[in-house]
Amino acid sequence: MTQADILVLGASGKVGRLMRARWADAGVATLWQGRRMGAAPGWVDWAPGRRLPQARVVVVLSGVTAGDTAVLAENTRIGRDVAQAAADAGAACVLLASTMAVYGRTPDGGATEGTAPDRPNAYGRSKLEMEQAMAAALAGSNTGLCALRIGNVAGADLLGDRVAQGLPITLDRFAGGVGPIRSYAGPGLLVRVVQGLARRVIAGERLPSVLNVAGQRPLGMDALLAAAGLRFGWQDAGPQAVPCISMDCRPLAALVAPDAAAETAAGVAAEWLGAAA
Repeated sequence: MTQADILVLGASGKVGRLMRARWADAGVATLWQGRRMGAAPGWVDWAPGRRLPQARVVVVLSGVTAGDTAVLAENTRIGRDVAQAAADAGAACVLLASTMAVYGRTPDGGATEGTAPDRPNAYGRSKLEMEQAMAAALAGSNTGLCALRIGNVAGADLLGDRVAQGLPITLDRFAGGVGPIRSYAGPGLLVRVVQGLARRVIAGERLPSVLNVAGQRPLGMDALLAAAGLRFGWQDAGPQAVPCISMDCRPLAALVAPDAAAETAAGVAAEWLGAAA
């Protein structure tokens, strides 16, 4: 297959592997690409400078998640390369997997898509620069851009890394005895969002330039670990620890119907463990 409804770039990374484990045939033809190309049908070989396979929607999971400023700057180059290739291939829209980290500290009630960044870390800054570079590269083309600012992805965040490596987990404990609270996205939610947004694009709709992607309510990390049946310890939160980082995801709910049961701690834990297995 050389053309599809959806083309997912970077599908062999952590988030891509979790999403593929939850992917089901939903009436959208899908192609996958990654550094370690799969042997199964539906995988394509692509590198910058070559023409992308034809697809209505290009999903960009590719990117650098750690390193110094110079290493993280690679995200901007990746973004420009993909944007140019998607426009040249005639894609209708690019869905960029960005991150909640672009906001840094978030206000009470959660960051909206219009919230100004507040001291984001180096990774968050690099993804914001990636968003801006792709928007500039696609300006004036027939290819739209929707930057998906995704919350903590269960199974692909620091908790997931420690669990996968069999390392002990210690959570910060804040005033009142509560642990860190974050906006979370399970692998199944990401699949529902990508497929749901792709259907809207295929139907001729134009997506917003930025969209927060996570469950409608943030989750406590302690509740998520308890629901997953995983042990953890506590430590007193230091002065730099942030009790809550969250987003307002109501605009997402207007485009892709939430699954209330899947967005609870139990539901997210089940998606995480099921996909990881």
